[in-house]
Amino acid sequence: EDRLVESGGDSVQAGGSLTLSCAAPGHIYSNNYIGWFRQAPGKEREGVAGIYTSGSSIWYHDSVKGRFTISQDNAKNMVFLQMNSLKPEDTAMYYCAVDSPSCSGFIGGGLGINYWGEGTLVTISS
Repeated sequence: EDRLVESGGDSVQAGGSLTLSCAAPGHIYSNNYIGWFRQAPGKEREGVAGIYTSGSSIWYHDSVKGRFTISQDNAKNMVFLQMNSLKPEDTAMYYCAVDSPSCSGFIGGGLGINYWGEGTLVTISS
């Protein structure tokens, strides 16, 4: 089954930290970008971060650079998003997703992405 399993969403105060996890089936984990999108109420979905699982390429949205760190555990087919210095504007539903090696989906707001998780809610209070 091509199912992405996310965990780690929670409610924390501004300035706090959270780590999101995403587990993917092996046949879609390798040779792709895996990472997260987020969508806040009333806002468009946006790519947050993605990592190329068969190399070292990483992409971050400008708004999270320096605060979020994406990493991978290839032995477990898992990707992690360490989120530090969280702000109220980071509040959103976060979705794990698998993109092609071009990373075009993360850059393009999710267009062309076929694999999505169900989402995990991150709430940051001020």
